[in-house]
Amino acid sequence: MEEVMEVRQLEMNFGGLKALDRVDLRVFREEIVAVIGPNGAGKTTLFNCLTGAYEPAAGDIFISPPAEKKRRINGLPTHKVTKLGLARTFQNIRLFPRMTVLENVMIGQHSRSRAGVLAALCRDKKTIAEERAIVSRSYGILEKMGLVEAVNELADNLPYGAQRRLEIARALATEPFLLLLDEPAAGMNPQETKELESLIRRIRADEGIAILLIEHDMKLVMSLCDRICVMDYGEKIAEGAPAAVRINPVVIQAYLGEDGT
Repeated sequence: MEEVMEVRQLEMNFGGLKALDRVDLRVFREEIVAVIGPNGAGKTTLFNCLTGAYEPAAGDIFISPPAEKKRRINGLPTHKVTKLGLARTFQNIRLFPRMTVLENVMIGQHSRSRAGVLAALCRDKKTIAEERAIVSRSYGILEKMGLVEAVNELADNLPYGAQRRLEIARALATEPFLLLLDEPAAGMNPQETKELESLIRRIRADEGIAILLIEHDMKLVMSLCDRICVMDYGEKIAEGAPAAVRINPVVIQAYLGEDGT
């Protein structure tokens, strides 16, 4: 299998608190991997380190973009990490509420655009052609997300589930090879969660990308993911296929509950 990310002995401290303690993780192409654990286990801190929001205290983060050499990304700013092919969503939705659905997705393509400020002001042929291509690709993404009918609606006016899909659409607009989803099912009802599962499967199939997600909905995790990484107090305490993780006594004690459900 083709590896797209490798995390080695990652550590992160906040004062005297060790938020990540020698965490190892690997993700392979077209794989769906979940990171689970109790609140405060270090899951979002891990995502923040992977995407450049935090610089880890120790350890290494390596990525292998398609057709490129493996490279270390520790300490790179978030916009450079995004340009290299990592995109994320957030536990608390972070859209541009007073911009349209289309504009939110177009902004996601900024990291791939070539026109600078001068070109945008002069409106030369290349800039106009690039803008048209951005609009066309944005429409295509919105069609896949089932949001094309809301293209001119303000993001703030969308129902909650549609806002979640729009945030994923904006992340896809950056053209990632690895998509990180932070609790994508948070606040969703069972029907919306079922639709989300189908959407994530379709994204993997259509885009050929890997997906790393944080999620508390264990039914979704067990049904959707190829592999699960379990964290507790900043440490990785277990890793494996859903069937193995479900019956792991360490995981049951730390997180899943006595009956493993």
